[in-house]
Amino acid sequence: MASSSETGHAKNVANFDEIISNIMGYNASYNPSKQSIKLDALQVLSVNAKKGIDSVNAAMPAYSNAVAARDAAFSPLSKLITRILNALKATDTTKQVDESALTFARKIQGRRASAKKTPEEIQANAQNGKESVQISASQMSYDSRLDNLDKLIKLLSSIEVFAPNEADLKVTSLSSLYTELKQKNAAVLAAAVPLKNARISRNDILYKELTGLVEVASDVKSYVKSVFGANSPQYRQISRIRFTRQR
Repeated sequence: MASSSETGHAKNVANFDEIISNIMGYNASYNPSKQSIKLDALQVLSVNAKKGIDSVNAAMPAYSNAVAARDAAFSPLSKLITRILNALKATDTTKQVDESALTFARKIQGRRASAKKTPEEIQANAQNGKESVQISASQMSYDSRLDNLDKLIKLLSSIEVFAPNEADLKVTSLSSLYTELKQKNAAVLAAAVPLKNARISRNDILYKELTGLVEVASDVKSYVKSVFGANSPQYRQISRIRFTRQR
């Protein structure tokens, strides 16, 4: 389903076309001197705006599919990390090694090293002159998760006693998983580029200062108001047509 923002762009173009249809009915009475609000210029702007929206729509499926594939690949990661930690605890590793692995695991899973302070605890600390430092629990960006997964795998590869019999917990399997996840993340980043560029182009056509569709529509309304009057049926006809600035 399209987001309200995406559908809002299309609604703006549809409303712009409604204005064009109305002023076409004014015939020779609509004769502005400003080039950007002449009828032929409005029609060209409408065509360009539709092309801009079409370009975004065309770039969206590749991005959406890449995101879905990445989400599916990353989804089992947190449970796998828990299994890795349990497998590590079952070996003769040092406490320091376990703590290092746990640090990376928390960052991959987005867990806190300590419980988040309650509002009451924060207030009590403040009354005692203590600052409550709340360290962000989550380093859940995909780049961060990948970086910490890589660090965890390198740590595991350095531990001679870490030799699980389970195939998916072996360092070679984890390294292959890391490569796969990295590729999935790179595919999203690559698909995002044409989508971002298409959105930039579309937004320029619709919302750029002075020349964007929304401002041009406002200029058209002002011209019609000046020609026919604020209380004229012609102005009332188009003044009710609303435009919104989307992000």
